[in-house]
Amino acid sequence: MLLPLVGVLLLGGVATAGASIVTVVLMVNTAPLALPRLCGVLALFFGSSAAAVYCYGWLSVTLGGPFPALCDDRTGSGAASAGVVQEYWPLRSACVYADGATVEHVSVSVNVLVCLTAGLAVVLACAGVVLRRRVQPVMDGRANS
Repeated sequence: MLLPLVGVLLLGGVATAGASIVTVVLMVNTAPLALPRLCGVLALFFGSSAAAVYCYGWLSVTLGGPFPALCDDRTGSGAASAGVVQEYWPLRSACVYADGATVEHVSVSVNVLVCLTAGLAVVLACAGVVLRRRVQPVMDGRANS
């Protein structure tokens, strides 16, 4: 039941990121560039990109995982490999051995990519709000005079 929902979120994130890129290009080509709106559209782009990357990683782990063979055949104590356990966030792959020991491998590139793009989305959204509040009183003051 959750698999189709994550697939729809992945497609929605990719479509929104693509539409955001087109919108940014069109905004840059027009004469008066509104910085608050540009920050808002860029925040939408980075937020939807973060969601799409996370959903892609979640789906790939659910459907078998893209993780390479990171596990050793035996531990230092000589215990044989019993299997691999994969989790969804932050897309972890843990090697489980016969003696109960586990060695966890975290996909740093996916973790950094998701956290960086989500962080940029938050920063740009805040910058858009601050810029909007700085511009709005000036606009209201001109309308009253």
